[in-house]
Amino acid sequence: MPFTALHPDAGRLDATQPDLGCAMGWAQVYKVRPRVPLACPGCGWAVHAKHSPQGVRFFCHDPGRDGTCELGGESWEHHMLKLELASAVRSAGWHAALEVAGGDGAWRADVMASSPDGSRRIAWEAQLSPITDRDILARTARYAAEGIGVCWVSPDPQAPPWIDVVPAIQVSAPGQHGQCWRVVDGLGGFDAAAGTWEFKSQDLGRFVRWVLSGSVTPVASLPHYTSVQRGSDLGRYVQRRLWWTSAQSERAQNEHDRRRQEQAERADRARREAADRRAARQQQEFLRRQQLQRRRQSQPVPAPEDEETRRARAQEQRFLEQAWRRQREQEAAKREELAGRAVEVARAWWQDVQPRQLAELFAAVAERAWHDEEVRVEIPERPQVSESFAYGIPLFTTGRLRALYGIVRPCPELVCLSPQLELQHIVVRDEQEARQLAGVMSPRARITNLCLSSDVTGGPG
Repeated sequence: MPFTALHPDAGRLDATQPDLGCAMGWAQVYKVRPRVPLACPGCGWAVHAKHSPQGVRFFCHDPGRDGTCELGGESWEHHMLKLELASAVRSAGWHAALEVAGGDGAWRADVMASSPDGSRRIAWEAQLSPITDRDILARTARYAAEGIGVCWVSPDPQAPPWIDVVPAIQVSAPGQHGQCWRVVDGLGGFDAAAGTWEFKSQDLGRFVRWVLSGSVTPVASLPHYTSVQRGSDLGRYVQRRLWWTSAQSERAQNEHDRRRQEQAERADRARREAADRRAARQQQEFLRRQQLQRRRQSQPVPAPEDEETRRARAQEQRFLEQAWRRQREQEAAKREELAGRAVEVARAWWQDVQPRQLAELFAAVAERAWHDEEVRVEIPERPQVSESFAYGIPLFTTGRLRALYGIVRPCPELVCLSPQLELQHIVVRDEQEARQLAGVMSPRARITNLCLSSDVTGGPG
């Protein structure tokens, strides 16, 4: 059911245009006797003019055709989407031609949009049948070789696998969202505060105007931002490497990535400086011990102690032991007092982290675990703090061998109540949290700073 046909005198006819694109009326080809010899532009077989019960005009192949025709095999949904795209292009003030083939036959555009001055062309492809990434990239490259932009459009209920391989969108039919076709995937905006991309929904007609005017263009996601939350479920993330978006969102992504890299470089510098300081202290301690050993070796062997000296030494030892016991008892009392108000301390530690920042933190942990260690981390639907790990949030790996991956944001003040925390992988948001934990843990503790923004307000509840 093509929308176009070849007239022996007038040339190419377009059933979607009032004058068929060549100053002719529909009555001049519809049920005319003698019949006008029209041909399909795809296969050359004879066609005749028809219209649907809803009044949609098209051309239909005559009976007896051998083989298949690309235009004749298209579904009704395919035709309606092409008609909607052509209408949107014309509403934007551009010229729209349907079922346009390249001069060498390398491509055939469902709808070819041409600017009023003829300087720009953009092909709109309604893609309903399955296609591999390789094939769709090759077809996009053929358009690019002739200076033609392209936007692939899928009306499938599920996002196609090539949604972020080429410039593309997913749309929903009018029956699903009001009375107009709507873009539901492929159009995005960058949230500079959260440091993530967000899906944007828009009328298909308005989206087409934005593309034709250059208000939105295809923009690649930088490697740190390809994981995007889908819907309100914190655990549902999808990969998007390409978006239709504005220049403002592109600049926001670049600026956020620049700041993130600067924070990471500062954190790396701080870690290297801390390691240098530890190495210097260890070297000084080594030299001090060597000097002490040499001094002891050079000293004469002391004479045996008399009875009075032994009694004095034993009394001094008992005094030291008593002082040590008192100190241990005081420390135990402090820990007991701290344990009594641990919940209050932990609540104060977490109250400055809002849900969006927590989602950003989990996404960063999952991305780092996969990128650096090739480990999948399970993001909990309802994160719970653990008393056993200084009221941090434990995260586990996915799969059959479910293992503890790390502890997110344990409370520094409560670390003394969780000695087993020294053996775990600690994950924090920024340099300030890393310093707080490093100040209360041993140098061998493994602390990972994700270098996220520290400007947070509100609490997780």
